[in-house]
This record gives sequence, C-alpha cells and structure tokens, in this order.
Amino acid sequence: MSIGRTGEPGPVPDRTEAADPHRWWGLVVIALAQLMVVLDATIVNIALPSAQAALHISDGNRQWVITAYTLAFGGLLLLGGRIADLVGRKRTFVIGLIGFAGASALGGAAGSSAMLFGARALQGVFAALLAPSALSLLTTTFTDPRERGKAFGIYGALAGSGSAIGFILGGLLTEYLNWRWCLYVNVPIAVAAVLGAFALLHDRPGHGGAARLDARGAVLGCGGLVAIVYGFSEAEPRGWTDPLVLALFAAGIALLAVFVWWQNRAPDPLLPLHIVRDRNRAGCFLTMLLAVIGLFGLFLFMTYYLQVVLGYSPVRAGLGFLPLTAAIIIGSTQISARLLNRVAPRMLMVPGMLLATGGLLLLTRMTVHSSYTSEILPALLLLGLGMGLTFMPVFATATAGVAPRDSGVTSATVNTAQQVGGSIGTALLNTIATTSAAAYVTAHLRSPADRAAVVPAGVVHGYTVAIWWAAAVMLLAAVVAGVMVTAKPPRHGIPAKAQVRESVG
Repeated sequence: MSIGRTGEPGPVPDRTEAADPHRWWGLVVIALAQLMVVLDATIVNIALPSAQAALHISDGNRQWVITAYTLAFGGLLLLGGRIADLVGRKRTFVIGLIGFAGASALGGAAGSSAMLFGARALQGVFAALLAPSALSLLTTTFTDPRERGKAFGIYGALAGSGSAIGFILGGLLTEYLNWRWCLYVNVPIAVAAVLGAFALLHDRPGHGGAARLDARGAVLGCGGLVAIVYGFSEAEPRGWTDPLVLALFAAGIALLAVFVWWQNRAPDPLLPLHIVRDRNRAGCFLTMLLAVIGLFGLFLFMTYYLQVVLGYSPVRAGLGFLPLTAAIIIGSTQISARLLNRVAPRMLMVPGMLLATGGLLLLTRMTVHSSYTSEILPALLLLGLGMGLTFMPVFATATAGVAPRDSGVTSATVNTAQQVGGSIGTALLNTIATTSAAAYVTAHLRSPADRAAVVPAGVVHGYTVAIWWAAAVMLLAAVVAGVMVTAKPPRHGIPAKAQVRESVG
C-alpha cells in the first residue's frame, strides 16, 4: 500500500461536530478503491504469460508490464499527495478513479506491447493520485480515536488481502475468460467507487491551502529512476557495456544527484532531506528497498515457472502463491506485532532477512521437474515469514518519532522505497535471468533435436542464477538492518496494525 503526504493527521476535530452518518459506507468506498490499486500489482502477474504470447512480447521486455506500473506509482507518489493537498482530497480521489479505469480499459484493449506498457504506466500515474487521497479521506472522515482505530483495522485488512485476491482473481479471469479481463475488471470496480464517492464522501478543510507542487523535483526524481530501470532492461539485448546502457545509468545517477541538490533548496520539497538523514529511518528505507528487489523479482519468475515449466493452469498458479501471502501476514501480525514492544527492531529485521535469504537459497535448487509440495512450498513459507518479520518493524521504526507535519511524507517514503525496489528488482533480475538462460542454451544445444530438453532447462537455470543474486541482495538487507537500525524497543506500543497489513500489498 502507498501513503502520500496527505497521510498526516488532519486538523484537530471540533468535539461538537456531528459525525458523518454515512462514514462507514464511505469506508467501504475508500477501501474498495485502495483494494483495486493493491491487487493490480499481482493480478497482472498471473496473466503475464498469456499476455506475452498474445502480444508477442520478448522475454527481455516482459518485465515492463510490471515495472511500468510500479515505477510510475512509486516515482509520482509524493507528488500525488501534494496534489491532493492542493486540489482537494475528494476531487483527487475521483479523478484518480476515473483515470485508473480509463487506463485499465486502454490496457485491456491493447493491440501491441507498446500500448500495454503505456497503459500500465498510466495506471501507475493515476494510482499515485488515488492512494494518498484515499488514506487522507479516511483520516479526515474518522476523527474519533476509537472509531479511527477500527476503521484503519478494516481498511488495512482489505488492502493487505489485495495480493492474495490478485493472484486468485487473476487466475480465474485468465483461465475462464482471457488475460484482458485482468485489466477490464478495474472498470466496474472504479465506476462503483466513483458513484459511492459522490454519494458518501465529504472533503473537509485541511492544511493544504499553502501546499505547492514541486514539479521540478518530480521530474528529476522520476526521470532518474526511469533512466536506471530502462538501463537494466536494455542490458539484456545490448550487453552491460553498451554505450546506451552506460549512458542511461549515468543519466539516471546524474538526475538523482540533481534531485537531492534541489530538495535542499526547494521551498516546498517533495522529500525533506532531514527525514532520510536520520540513521534509523535511512536504514529502514534501504532495508525495504533491498528486500523488495528480491520479492518482486521472485513473483515474476515463479509465475512463469509454475505456468510454463510445471504446466500449472492460471488458477492453480494463483493458488500456489497463497502460502507466501499467508506467511507474510502471519509473520507481521502474529510474530512481529507481538515482539516489537519487547525487542529492538533489528532483532526482528535481521532474522527476517536471513529467513528470506534461506527461502531464496532453497529455490536455487529447483529444476524442470521439482515438486511444489516438497521443494517450492517450504521455500515460499520461509520467504513469507522472513518478509513478514521485516515489514512490521520497518514501518514502525521509520514512522516513529516524526513531527506531525512529516508523518505523511515519511510513510510515503517507505512505500516509495517499496515500489522503486520492485521496479529495479523486476528489471534487474529479469535481465539476469534471460541473459543466463540464453548463455546456457547456446552452450548446451548440440542439435535441433536437443531443443525440447535444453530450452526448459536453460530457462530454469536463468531463474536460479537470478535467484542467487536476489539472495545476495536479501543478505545485504540483513547487513544494512543490523548496522544502521539501532533503535530501541518502542515505549508506547506500535503503530496501527493497518500499516502491517498494508505492507503486504
């Protein structure tokens, strides 16, 4: 889940103000919209093999179906929160819904890979408007502390279930209709949410009257990320030393350096740099980014491994991911949430990353004929528990002790790290996998008669090489958490469990 600048608390409510009689139905509308945004990251994963075949997308470019969405979403998230402050939360919410529905319809009707990539990027743009305005509406609708806790719990549970719902729904739609319905399905959901928003949601005055848009910062930050991710993508067909690839990396680094320089001087920066100068928060941001690099890359590989190599149907492949999602939820809500008051955050984060690393190492042993129950399932459970142990203390520690005016942007930065890590991980690991697979096939293909056996083995070899790299990145995350996150156990409890479940999506 993603939280924008508007995630910070609204004005102190007037005790005499009557509560909105439709506020609980309004919660349904808000949660429905957020659920749509969260599940869209996983519903398309299951449909990807079918979409790739239908639109003749190369193995090197297939990752853009995922990356175009996560990159636009993460890169523009902070700006989306600022726009909600300036334009109005309800208006931004409705605009985001309408735009998301239109982009989804465009993607479902795509007749070429470029059209699909563009539609997915457009979805990410409108998701960056929708997510922060949804959370801000929730914050201003529920002003009573007891009701707010219950509302955030319901909201978090629905948003956190998005990944599991996405895998199952994606499998059902792909198998019984076709992959295009994994995008078309957003249209009726968005229409219902728009109608509900007009009838049930009410915008309240906030602090955003003085908010200004840091458009220059948005262009610099998002441009730098796009250049780097595009460089990873082009490394597969061109090679790592190709002049274009090196130029993209250089341009990306330069743009991000100018972004940092500008954030020190901007009158209303997207990312106030004092937030990332804190050692614990910086450690949490970096840990989240590194952890998600491995997780999102694995989603891509396992989707293809289950459907293409093992021959699972889309529905069966979607169900195959459920143990991973369940393990993340259990690790977050039943282990981390119970222990964080008693132990330092890194005492959960470091073991969590080590468990996740162990799960990835188990997956490096998979072959063309691996058994799901005895070889794949244990690895997914270890990975899920490890990520669950990590997500909770990352959110709790990163948002602890910040000034009220910075609470929203701090939460947004954690979620931006999550989305950007997913973008980089998907592009980087896909490039490693396809390059390694091609090298294996070239080295082992002696005659055309060997192709039926060599190509599947080469594909799985590419996956395992990429997973080795993912395990190394996950191990680096454990080191970062152990060295940089030195916070003590919190004294006054932990943040709402909504943040735990939101991180699953």
